[in-house]
Amino acid sequence: MTPDVTTDSGQEAADSADLARRTRDGVLRRVEERLRSLLAGEHDVWAGVHERAAVPVDALSQLIASGGKRVRPAFCATGYLAAGGDPDTPGIVSACAALEMLHVSALVHDDVLDDSSRRRGAPTVHAAHAQLHVSRGWQGEARRYGEGVALLVGDLALVYAETLMAEAPRSVVPEWNRLRSEVMIGQYMDVHAAAEFSANPRISRLIARIKSGRYTIHRPLVVGASAAGRDDLAAAFEEFGEAVGEAFQLRDDLLDAFGDSADTGKPTGLDLTQHKMTLLLGWAMQRDERIHSLITEPGHTPDEVRRRLADTGVPGDVEKHIAGLVERGCKAIADAPVEDVWRKELADMAVRVAYRTT
Repeated sequence: MTPDVTTDSGQEAADSADLARRTRDGVLRRVEERLRSLLAGEHDVWAGVHERAAVPVDALSQLIASGGKRVRPAFCATGYLAAGGDPDTPGIVSACAALEMLHVSALVHDDVLDDSSRRRGAPTVHAAHAQLHVSRGWQGEARRYGEGVALLVGDLALVYAETLMAEAPRSVVPEWNRLRSEVMIGQYMDVHAAAEFSANPRISRLIARIKSGRYTIHRPLVVGASAAGRDDLAAAFEEFGEAVGEAFQLRDDLLDAFGDSADTGKPTGLDLTQHKMTLLLGWAMQRDERIHSLITEPGHTPDEVRRRLADTGVPGDVEKHIAGLVERGCKAIADAPVEDVWRKELADMAVRVAYRTT
């Protein structure tokens, strides 16, 4: 009897994919442990100084414990393993944890910049501490107190990100430095574009890539490959990460405009109220001049703005653009010098992040 080669090879591929995912999940479990152990140790140190000195650490612990998608550690670990890295090496765990801590810092600061009241279904750091100020009847302005606490909590997360990345292989330092500066420059460009509020799709795409896409996918992948000593993967990972990272941010823009806050865990429509010049909004304003005044002038409801956006047909065009970016990303790694199982996993991850619902 002739063996079913197709079935056997298909089973082998499935087994390889399962092993790859379990290996990466093992790394990510250790990342969670590293984050929690670092913050628990810091809590003990500062609680020993004074009970209030541990408050900023506890705010970070609460954010870490509240979940999150852990996209950046996942791509870093995948880049490392695809590059042939040893999953038992402690340095990659620290690198992944540093990326998540940097992300937490950006979230805390983002919420201040966007005046957002909720994150992951709970009050944001600045909102919670402003309310605490009010409830205790403290001196000064509650809003300034809450925002001041949040800025310091975000800065503390940056300190811990540095502490963690110092435990990673030294080969990651150049990429880590570029990543951190890009986040800050991208944030500035986002703030400036919101103030200027003129339709410029080219700038909108640039902001999406620099502010979010690169530090979410491109740079974490390259950090992982660098930690494994595979600088030869940088070009393929850059092309993949640039495309899929932009798709990730464009999905975020669509979820902000049309998503459900019960699913996303944060208020919807913040991009509109904060005049964020997303690609969605830039394209829509080019087609319908009335949208500019609907957003900038008082008296218009969010539902009215959403209907006008939908009527332009731009949301559908953004969806097509996302699909094209995912396709481009998958093509970028089609010939990358990695095992097939990791090529397939990266393609699956591209689809998951580009078509997520939260």
